[in-house]
Amino acid sequence: MDFQLSDDQRALRTGTRQLLAALFPRERLRAMVDAGGPPGPAGPGSPGSPGGATVDGASVRELWRELGDAGFFSLRLPEERGGTGLGLPEAVLVFEEAGRVLLPGPLVATHLAAGLVEGAAEGRALVTALDRPGPVEHLALADAVLLLDRATVRILRAGAGAGTGTGTGTETGPRMLGARPVQAVDPTTPLHLVSQLPDGAGAIPADPPDAARLRREAALLTAALQLGSALRTVEMTVAHVKARSQFGRPIGTFQAVQHLCAQMFVRAEIARCSVYAASLTVTFGDISRAKLLADAAAVRNARDCLQLHGGFGFTWDADVHPHLKRAWVRAAQWQSAAEAEEALAEELLTEFPAGLSTGQGEAAANVEISSE
Repeated sequence: MDFQLSDDQRALRTGTRQLLAALFPRERLRAMVDAGGPPGPAGPGSPGSPGGATVDGASVRELWRELGDAGFFSLRLPEERGGTGLGLPEAVLVFEEAGRVLLPGPLVATHLAAGLVEGAAEGRALVTALDRPGPVEHLALADAVLLLDRATVRILRAGAGAGTGTGTGTETGPRMLGARPVQAVDPTTPLHLVSQLPDGAGAIPADPPDAARLRREAALLTAALQLGSALRTVEMTVAHVKARSQFGRPIGTFQAVQHLCAQMFVRAEIARCSVYAASLTVTFGDISRAKLLADAAAVRNARDCLQLHGGFGFTWDADVHPHLKRAWVRAAQWQSAAEAEEALAEELLTEFPAGLSTGQGEAAANVEISSE
């Protein structure tokens, strides 16, 4: 079996990178970050602002339409339904590129909603999702909400005038779910807290997909976003340590710095192998491993990137902190580290019901997966 990317897949990845560089350059990201404002009473993203972040709904919807025109959300729809007819491995490559540029919005939910919610595939509808009570992103802007807490998918649709971010609609997402805005660490990801999912509410689509499958795919695509961020912070760090000089030489020549860069690279590559493999097997265990490793790579690489940028890395103007903040948000979505660890432990107990032998136990004790 050949696990190398095909020529078509490489072309897809290259084309997606070029497309996103044009649609969402650094200047557009910085404009959204700055709109959120630094924490504090002077910034619009200061405590007390709805969701802890100020996001321009018009700019998000413009971006959504541009992504829809490019086929981002309809990637896996059959050609006869207006899609491209590609598979999950190709979607992972596209979402990896989206993670590199920190593309904002409920990308995973809208992608999963293509074919289920009218307008989602074309980018005319912004869809968010949740599978349990807890934080949900971009709820005030959402035209629909996918509820994946049961075996069957349910869809809550916002009323006329909702989804504009103004709160003037008769049935906005927050009102339908009884949600309240909460402080968000990422200024580009407004959050609402849902304390209880509605019982029996929402429409069941015709020929509904399996909700468990959508939850697995959501976790995998989120892991792909984390992978892209982890790879990007490696590139940012290497470029910085080559250019930054101290004591008359680039700091990248210092062994301690080289070790940190090497560890970042190894984390990202291990996560890449795991995410790519899970896109082929699509098993719960493999996706749990991929999510756990990708979350750890995104968070820890962003931390090391910040450390190697020195004092500049802590400033608002640096591009490091958006990666760390987004990684924290993504790590809590769909499957947390604790949930992934429990799933993998249960898988081991099922595979070895009599317990591990002495040798296996020693080997397992030497393996450490950190989700810091």
